[in-house]
Amino acid sequence: MPRSVNSVASRARRKKILKAAKGYFGARSNVYTVAKNAVEKGMQYAYRDRRNKKRAFRRLWITRINAGARLHGMSYSKLIHLLHKNDIQLNRKVLADLAMNHPATFEALIKKVK
Repeated sequence: MPRSVNSVASRARRKKILKAAKGYFGARSNVYTVAKNAVEKGMQYAYRDRRNKKRAFRRLWITRINAGARLHGMSYSKLIHLLHKNDIQLNRKVLADLAMNHPATFEALIKKVK
């Protein structure tokens, strides 16, 4: 009996990898074995960084809130403590946006919790 090889599926699998590697530098974009490694590594980075992005944004928001709070003579931790104490439930994303883009509103918020 002759050997059966599913070349349609094999080609589709290789095309899928090479399509994902489009735009990569040098052999990474057109040599299958190199492209396969590059795409796998890229997917690992993508998976990891979807989680790291959340951490990075939280750090950025905290930095912005701290900078805004210190303009009004208060530290970040004191501000967050007073917000919790006064039962003002604004998340860090919103607080950072207020501190950056609406300083008057942020100042009013700080005066309310003092």
